Amino acid sequence: MTIFLILAPYGVYTFLMLVASAASSVFAASAICLATIAIDVARGRSVKTLAAGSAIVFAAIGLYLVLFDPQLGTLGVKLSVDIGIFVISLGSMLIRRPFTLQYALEAVPAETAAMPGFLHANYVITGAWTVAALLMAAANLVLLYIPGLPLWSSLAVAFAARNSAIYFTKWYPEYRQIKYGTPARALPDAR
Repeated sequence: MTIFLILAPYGVYTFLMLVASAASSVFAASAICLATIAIDVARGRSVKTLAAGSAIVFAAIGLYLVLFDPQLGTLGVKLSVDIGIFVISLGSMLIRRPFTLQYALEAVPAETAAMPGFLHANYVITGAWTVAALLMAAANLVLLYIPGLPLWSSLAVAFAARNSAIYFTKWYPEYRQIKYGTPARALPDAR
């Protein structure tokens, strides 16, 4: 369920980009980010860096579209979102609070969180998401500057990068359990 709430704004944004305006797509995604924050607060959980940062990124892009450049193309919007997510993900590691850590701390017992390697595992998983965001941004950038490439190539890279990050998020805790004897629930559930 956690991964669904994390990815819901991006799924809605991606779908709406196909059937609605870019501005309405990013504003809807921002609203869903705010709704996930409200759900966390209502459940007594912390406000997540990824949700708050994504709400800001989506809203900022929407405001830019409305106020300054309503003709910004779909690729420009997608590139902006991917760069924003990359900055959030990388920034969370640079400030020494990988964004996955907040989810993991709420999903595991305190003794698991105190185990050696727990923080490192969260850096590795956040790193996987950072690389995925970078690959998606690079695919959109290439498509932007080489317009002859088929649109599906960017979509294929985005699909592969996102799904690889999801798979890795699920696989890595199991790998650590086998290799180091870390409890299987040391990281958030990726299902």
